[in-house]
Amino acid sequence: MDSTKQTPVKYYVGIDVGSASVRAALVDGFGTVVAHADQPIQIWEPRPDHYEQSSADIWAACCSVTKKVVCGVDANQIRGVGFDATCSLVVVDKQFQPLAVNCEGQNYRNIIMWMDHRAVSQVERINATQHRVLSYVGGVMSVEMQPPKLLWIKENLQESCWEKAGYFFDLPDFLSWKATGVTARSLCTVVCKWTYTSDGGWDDSFWKMIGLEDLVKEKYERIGNHVLSPGESVGKGLTPEAAKDLGLPKGIAVAASLIDAHAGGLGVIGADVKGHNLPCENQPITSRVAMICGTSSCHMGVSETPIFVPGVWGPYFSAMVPGLWLNEGGQSATGKLIDHVVRSHVAFPELQSKAAASAHSIYTYLNSHLDLIKKSLPVGFLTVDLHVWPDFHGNRSPLTDLTLKGMVVGLTLSRGLDELALIYLATIQAIALGTRHILETMEAAGHHINTLFLCGGLSKNTLFVQMHADITGKPVVLSKEVESVLVGAAILGACASGDFASIQVCS
Repeated sequence: MDSTKQTPVKYYVGIDVGSASVRAALVDGFGTVVAHADQPIQIWEPRPDHYEQSSADIWAACCSVTKKVVCGVDANQIRGVGFDATCSLVVVDKQFQPLAVNCEGQNYRNIIMWMDHRAVSQVERINATQHRVLSYVGGVMSVEMQPPKLLWIKENLQESCWEKAGYFFDLPDFLSWKATGVTARSLCTVVCKWTYTSDGGWDDSFWKMIGLEDLVKEKYERIGNHVLSPGESVGKGLTPEAAKDLGLPKGIAVAASLIDAHAGGLGVIGADVKGHNLPCENQPITSRVAMICGTSSCHMGVSETPIFVPGVWGPYFSAMVPGLWLNEGGQSATGKLIDHVVRSHVAFPELQSKAAASAHSIYTYLNSHLDLIKKSLPVGFLTVDLHVWPDFHGNRSPLTDLTLKGMVVGLTLSRGLDELALIYLATIQAIALGTRHILETMEAAGHHINTLFLCGGLSKNTLFVQMHADITGKPVVLSKEVESVLVGAAILGACASGDFASIQVCS
């Protein structure tokens, strides 16, 4: 036996805050997830299109799952922590205490979620300005971005929230502050959701034009005037308090964060696919699109030079991969839409009962049921007379119309499990057709895309993956490591630790 002393394994913690749950993973230096845990978080929907969360609830979940994944591991082997999260708006007062974003004055509900659409009139007025910063969000700002939410708070909660607010954080930046006590923001969040530009910073004229001149006067202290690149080390690492909360050693490196979709993109877009005869082999990374498919879906494509795509967010410089421009297409409701369509069908109780009896998930059971009824034709032909328009929560890309509604054409009086399976299939096909529309728009603007890389919860659904391959006509690559978003977050921690020279080397 070789008696040479082995170098201890180094570990990195990735913490991912999704829409409905928080997950953590312990990842080794080879990118392998060696432990992971998850915990649900609460969503309040006090009125239509209003979605709120609690930063205290989310941080408590972060602590719980992190303690689980590091249990039994030598603390000296854990080198860094990276966070990613949804691009939701967190509001705290000058003492960093939660501040209500609702008329009820319930301070624990201090987050306006990314999918909240309360600021419709505000975003319409912002888009009417046709300000030059809008060219970097596909020409039209989304109601899911932060400026319209800030304007809504000022116009609807001036005394109770706007005037008392000490800081407005993107959720990923709130988490890095909570861990380090440093209010620095990530270039990813401020560029993608707040109109910051990597070359010029904040544009005073934009904020003045939309009625938020207060931010200019205070030199952007509340929204961030210290910006770090994703993966850059924040402050002096974990504070003693945060370290105790998370069950980690104090002082270990904490990385500037990423939005969750960008962490997923980082986790998959650079994958080594040699030997699989894919069109992207021996091609630059710009030939790939990373699709992060969960509650919503994001389509991340990078380019060496800026490409302006109508109705698609970006180009954003260094927002995901340092040195490359990012375009981000998206669908506001995908996993949430499929769940809504299936659970609201009259045959859902029957599906639930049969799936439970067979010890399968409802979606595995539906996929099997479709295989039973397809007969001789491929499963996709079952919906030749049934069509879904999937914009139940508006269209993010490329139509950028948040007023659009959903539609189903071809319904009959049938109410059984067959009909539920068919509408489920038609919904997935509609989502895949939406992806094709986004890709075709990106290609028309100058992208050259030949391969899709999928991750996220929906990428585990074989029917969802197959329909995307069939409908886009492009091969789909799935990561061997299914928790790609968590790997992306851990890559940030690895970069911040100094063990790797850059994000590109880590990934």
